[in-house]
Amino acid sequence: MIAVRPWSIPASAMPIIVTLAYLFWKGAAINWLNGVLALAGMLLFHLAGNTWNDYFDYKKKVDAEDTYGSKTLTTGMFKPSEIKWLSIGLLTAGTACGIALLLMTGLPLLWIGLTGVACTILYPLMKFNALGDLDILLTFAFLPTIGTSYVTTGVIDWSVLIAALPVGLITDGILHCNNTRDMLTDRRAGIRTMAMSLGTRWAARLYWFEMIFPFVWVGACSIIGVLPIYTVLIFLTIPIALACATTMQKSVGQGTLLIADLDERTARLQLMFSVLLSTAFVLGRIF
Repeated sequence: MIAVRPWSIPASAMPIIVTLAYLFWKGAAINWLNGVLALAGMLLFHLAGNTWNDYFDYKKKVDAEDTYGSKTLTTGMFKPSEIKWLSIGLLTAGTACGIALLLMTGLPLLWIGLTGVACTILYPLMKFNALGDLDILLTFAFLPTIGTSYVTTGVIDWSVLIAALPVGLITDGILHCNNTRDMLTDRRAGIRTMAMSLGTRWAARLYWFEMIFPFVWVGACSIIGVLPIYTVLIFLTIPIALACATTMQKSVGQGTLLIADLDERTARLQLMFSVLLSTAFVLGRIF
C-alpha cells in the first residue's frame, strides 16, 4: 500500500466515474459490470505506472535522499527488485482485466488497450524527454474515457472527451507541479521534463491554465447547453484551484519548498472537482 501511493488513486478512478456519470446523463444503455471491470483495470494500470516510474527514477538517480519524490527505494524501505516485480504483477493483472473486457466486447478495445499499455511502460522514457504531460493526458483522460464509453455501450462516444478534458487537465497538473518542484534535481539527473523546457515562470503559467481553464470550459459548455446546467456545481472548488495556482506563482520567487506538497493538494482538487461533476450529471438525468 505504501509503494503504490494510494492517495493518487482518484487521478485514475475519477475519469472512469465521470464518464459513467456522463453516459448516464445522456441516457445511454450502460453495461455496469463492464464499467466496474474498466475501473479495476484502470486502477491496476495506474498503480503499475506509479511503481514502474519509481523503479526507473531510482535507477536513473532521479530520486535520491534529498529529493521530494517517492522514498520507497531511496530510504531502503524496499529493494529495487521488489518494486519491479510488484509493478510487473500489477501490469499483468491490469492486462488480464483488459483481455476479459476484450473478449466481452470487440476489437476496437484492443487498440485502446495496447496504447494504454504502451503509455504505461514508456512513461519514464517520455517523462525524461519532456513528453510526460502528453502521456498523462492520454493515459488519464482520453484513453480511459473513450475506452469506458466503448465497453459500457458498445460504441465509441467521442463526446465523452468534453467531460474528459477538464478532469484531464487538473490530473496533468499533478504531474506538472511535481516536475516544476523537482527541476533542480531532475537537471542533476540529466533528464528533461516539460517544466524544465518551459522554465520556472512559464511552468507556473501552464499550471495556472491547467487549474483555471477547466472551470471556463465547463461553464461555457453548460451555458451553450452541451453540458447540464447542474455542472456549475464544480465552481464550489474554484477557491481551492485558485489557492493552488497562487501557491505555484509564489514559488517562482520564493522557492520550490513552497510547492513541496502541491501535487497532493492538486490531487484532492481533482477528486472534489470530479465528484461534483459526476453528481451534476446524475442530477441532470434525474431532474
